[in-house]
Amino acid sequence: MVPPVVVRNDELTWKDICYYLYEENAFDNVVISPGPGSPACPADIGICLQVLLDCWDIPILGVCLGHQALAYVHGAKVVHASEPVHGRLSEIEHNGCRLFNDIPSGHNSGFKVVRYHSLVVDVESLPDELIPIAWTSSVDALSFIETHKCDVPSEFAAGSFSRKVKNGSYSPFSHSGKLQSEKVLMGIMHSTRPHYGLQFHPESIATCHGRQIFKNFREITEEYRLSSRASFLQERNFDYTACVQIPHVSRLFTEVPRHRQLVNNADGQLYRKASRSNLLKNSEGNRNCSGMVDMVNLLHPSNDVKYLKLKWKRFKNLAGQVGGAKNIFCELYGHHKAENTFWLDSSSIEKRRARFSFMGGKGGTLWKQLTFKLSDRSDMTLKGRGFLSVEDAQGSTKSTILEEGFLDFLKKELLSFCYDEKDYEGLPFDFHGGYIGYMGYSLKVECGALSNRHKSGTPDACFFFADNLVVIDHCSNDVYVLSINEGCTSKTPWLDDTEQKLLSLKTSATKEGEEPNLQALTSLQCQASFLADKSREEYIKDVDKCMEYIKDGESYELCLTTQMRKRIGEMDSLGLYLHLREKNPAPYAAWLNFTKENLCICCSSPERFLRLDRNGILEAKPIKGTVARGATLEEDEQHKLQLQYSEKDQAENLMIVDLLRNDLGRVCEPGSVHVPHLMDVESYATVHTMVSTIRGKKRSDVTAVDCVRAAFPGGSMTGAPKLRSMELLDSIENSSRGIYSGSIGFFSYNQTFDLNIVIRTVVIHEGEASIGAGGAIIALSNPEDEYDEMVLKTQAPAKAVMEFL
Repeated sequence: MVPPVVVRNDELTWKDICYYLYEENAFDNVVISPGPGSPACPADIGICLQVLLDCWDIPILGVCLGHQALAYVHGAKVVHASEPVHGRLSEIEHNGCRLFNDIPSGHNSGFKVVRYHSLVVDVESLPDELIPIAWTSSVDALSFIETHKCDVPSEFAAGSFSRKVKNGSYSPFSHSGKLQSEKVLMGIMHSTRPHYGLQFHPESIATCHGRQIFKNFREITEEYRLSSRASFLQERNFDYTACVQIPHVSRLFTEVPRHRQLVNNADGQLYRKASRSNLLKNSEGNRNCSGMVDMVNLLHPSNDVKYLKLKWKRFKNLAGQVGGAKNIFCELYGHHKAENTFWLDSSSIEKRRARFSFMGGKGGTLWKQLTFKLSDRSDMTLKGRGFLSVEDAQGSTKSTILEEGFLDFLKKELLSFCYDEKDYEGLPFDFHGGYIGYMGYSLKVECGALSNRHKSGTPDACFFFADNLVVIDHCSNDVYVLSINEGCTSKTPWLDDTEQKLLSLKTSATKEGEEPNLQALTSLQCQASFLADKSREEYIKDVDKCMEYIKDGESYELCLTTQMRKRIGEMDSLGLYLHLREKNPAPYAAWLNFTKENLCICCSSPERFLRLDRNGILEAKPIKGTVARGATLEEDEQHKLQLQYSEKDQAENLMIVDLLRNDLGRVCEPGSVHVPHLMDVESYATVHTMVSTIRGKKRSDVTAVDCVRAAFPGGSMTGAPKLRSMELLDSIENSSRGIYSGSIGFFSYNQTFDLNIVIRTVVIHEGEASIGAGGAIIALSNPEDEYDEMVLKTQAPAKAVMEFL
């Protein structure tokens, strides 16, 4: 078995496709995937219609848009559904054809599938050669909880906090050949060709029997080829098939040559991959006299090599003795307005959501600051091109133009480090020094987005290279001090000096890590002094625009956002952050102070974007679904249950889980992506949230930055499908998101990273405080409720600002 090749529908010419399918016999079958838009729009469907029309002897499975394209190309009509259905489930009946072998059928059979569609095939218009094979078994679409749990409290059952959707007036054939009413066509097959279409998504995490459907399609392919193309099978070059596959999989992050160059380069790429693998397996041969792993010689032998040596010390139980993380930070870094300092602050550690905090500032010889600004947004050809400024520890600054963008630069930087893995043996955390800072939302242009319509007032990325740092283990109360130097050295002046400062700290009466007090936000008065970019009426109008796009099949979910701003002049920014972390503690909180940029970030984010640990495990924890805490324990529990059983919030969350499974699948070992936690409800000081966890094992041929590029920006801030949704949101929103919706975190020199989603955050830049907020718009959205949810998300940071001023 080999991984599938993913080809965009506008990437290959018809000549290319014929070459691979018929001259080289490189592929056994074709899956035409889901996507936004309509099969009637050439930009949406690309060359797929010609493939369906002319490749009569190639097994093809069309999913969602591919299903509609199969019907459309043979003359059927694709029309608006009576109501869009996205992230919701239906029970399916089928006719028992080969595609549904060993899959049950009908009501209460257990065959439930996830639907993402606003358009449907008009069954009345189906030509004779297309046969209906599947349809919904009932009128209503269901929520995830309704289909997977039998203990739903009656007050939260369908009809209380969910809306029933009467979806479609289409139906299967009855025994008499007539059409029954009120059921939606879910599958078709061609009468003489091995072509099938499914309106639902068999690949969704919540679809039952999806794996069996793909297994059946593979068996259909094998049987078809054995019966009709035996002569071709004898001539197939199976080694060559693998060669064709691998360049496409690697092509996620680089421009891959088109047409014959792809074939000519295949053996070379395989050779390089094999050589790299051998080098990694024999890493002992790639260690210098100090035993350091030389990642540069393994991957990029032409780059400048940086040999890093790590020294560290541990102080058992010290954090509790000196008053916790706040006291440590203020003592070590709180002077001189905490200039050029950072603090990745696990200020909410209950239920083990986070364990470590990292803090530091300017001081070491390897310290530097990277500041990146994208070039003119109006130039569509420049993509990630921009201007990088690098300030070193001595204060000198150099500027350069990055033609390939910031992420490419960061990737090369991380690959230039070599080190001894024994240096960090015994450390229970994954950040041992390296880059720490933020990536703004506009870096989406380096991750597949077409353009940025709006220019950010803040830099698009800012990072410190942290060579000295303090780490607090909130589980054991241990404190670690770490220092990295270039080359071999036995001197550790910073370690010794920091040790003395820590040991001289007086014990504080303040205790950290306690359960936060229940804080129900009962008033919007804290908003009064913040000026919104859009009025309530304008925001609601934008929600309506989003819902129109969803109705037309352009998106399943659009994460609409806006900004609120206030002029604050000079203020104690660190004091504000300390107040925010007390009032709204969060597991992925952060303080960043880029003094030269006149930029401070006070972040109380509860959401992890993406983490890569030392074992190569990727983890994302998207939040979709938020409700305010209650004023009493009874009301609070009611709000929590309301969120847990909300059909709308379940649909939002499910769509983003499926999106992130796809994002991680691009860089993970096939079959390793899984969802250990789906739609858990987590409670914080001011809100309850619905959180899912997606994990996978990183492939050995991709880097840390490759993983980020595959998933950035976080899907919970874009919607799905991601690229089309970002394009639509750019046309609706009237200002840059800036740092909001981006990510804060670290990239360790040993290729691990941990990044949050920038939400619940106050950005202070040039005397102005800004707070971004928004929410996911789906077919079930109510515009007024969406506005209220957006305001709710601004309340904790806005209230902290108003209380502190």
